[in-house]
Amino acid sequence: MDGIVTGALATAAGGAPTTAVRLGVAMIALQASIGALNDVVDAGRDQGLKPGKPIPRGIVTRRAAKVVVIVALGLGLALTALSGPAALVVAIAGTVSGYLYDLRLKGTVVSWLPWAVGIPLLPVYAWVGATGRVPQAFGVLVPVAAIAGAALAIANGLPDEERDRAAGTATVAVRLGRSGAWLLHAALQLAVIAAAVGALLALGRGGPGLGLALAGATVVVGGLVLARDPRANRRERGWELESIGLGVLAGGWLLAIGTV
Repeated sequence: MDGIVTGALATAAGGAPTTAVRLGVAMIALQASIGALNDVVDAGRDQGLKPGKPIPRGIVTRRAAKVVVIVALGLGLALTALSGPAALVVAIAGTVSGYLYDLRLKGTVVSWLPWAVGIPLLPVYAWVGATGRVPQAFGVLVPVAAIAGAALAIANGLPDEERDRAAGTATVAVRLGRSGAWLLHAALQLAVIAAAVGALLALGRGGPGLGLALAGATVVVGGLVLARDPRANRRERGWELESIGLGVLAGGWLLAIGTV
């Protein structure tokens, strides 16, 4: 998903199709490296709690997963380097943030921090990679995206709240309780919607961009409803909807503000 979003944003920024594809593939590779490291770190825990994942199932060995971590990282950084040092710095920052989540912060009360850093870096990466700069509007987009990232991190922990509590993992959802965590992340998401849509209305920006932003906000609200469901699988669908809705909201905002 992040690779597709990166490619779309790079295209919107005015990048050539080949550049957009390259940056999208680079992001896929970097995310694969982060994901493979996460599977390596969690392999022992997943054996009992998530036996369907690749390493516990025996589909992939730990050694093979470690190779993926290194090869995917090298590929992602090499493809990014073609866009210059600024894009490379952003890519490294985002990857380090993901690694910190995997190695130290996952399952802790500050597990939201890498998300709050990584989510805003995605549009920055696409724009810098495609154009070598970021537009002025990102002065608003980046802090709002950081809040959205924190909200998504909490939402991501809601489906696993019971399992994490049983395992003694002190996530935000476990510390606050499912109800408290839902309320906190819902408040953050609504603040993001209010800030994004409010800024467009205050600036008198309407048209298709505002319509798209409102559609994204509606999807986010739908995700919030599902995220409150007592069934873990419905809460999983909820956070996925929130992710999609925020992407649509961001795209509509950029279109309305005149950045794309």
